[in-house]
Amino acid sequence: MARVPYLRREDADEANKPLYDRLEAERKVPTANIFLALAGAPEQLDGFLTYANALRAADLSPRLRELAILTVGHATRSAYEVAHHQSHGLKAGLTEEQLSAVGDFESSDLFDATEKAVMRLAKESTLHVAVSEETWRAAADHLTDRQMVELSLSIAWYNSGVRIMGLLDIDLEDNYPDPFANS
Repeated sequence: MARVPYLRREDADEANKPLYDRLEAERKVPTANIFLALAGAPEQLDGFLTYANALRAADLSPRLRELAILTVGHATRSAYEVAHHQSHGLKAGLTEEQLSAVGDFESSDLFDATEKAVMRLAKESTLHVAVSEETWRAAADHLTDRQMVELSLSIAWYNSGVRIMGLLDIDLEDNYPDPFANS
C-alpha cells in the first residue's frame, strides 16, 4: 500500500487538470501509480516528466538506455521498474529471451560486448555509486562522450526513480506481472 494517496484527475483542483492532460498525452493510459503518487507535488511531477522526456530524446540508442534501466531495476530488485520497462525494451528491439536474461547478463550470450559493457556500468553504479575505470572504459570504448553523459544521466535518473518508488511504496498495477514473483 502506497504511503501517499494516488491522486487521480477527479482529485485535482482546476489549476492542476492540465498536468493530467500531459500525463495522458505523454504516458500510458491508465496513468501509472508512480505518477498518481507524485501528483501530490504537481510542480515537481511536471519537472520530473520534462527531465524524463529529455532522456528519451537523447543520442543514446533506446535499446542501450532500456538495457541500462532494466539493469538498474534488477540490481535494486525493483519489480515496478522492471515490469514497466519491459514493454519499452521490447519497443527498443529487445527480445523476450533477452528481457528474461537481464538479471544474469554477465553469463548470457544474448548480449553483445557493447550491451554488456553498458549493463555492467549500470549495475556497478547502482550497487556502488562510483565505478571503476575499467568498467567506465569498457562502455566508453563503444560510445561517444555525449552518449556516455546521456547514459550516466539515465542510470542516475532511474536510480532515483527506484528509490522514490521504494520510499513511497508504490504498488505495481494489477495489469503488470511481478517479474520477481518466481524468484
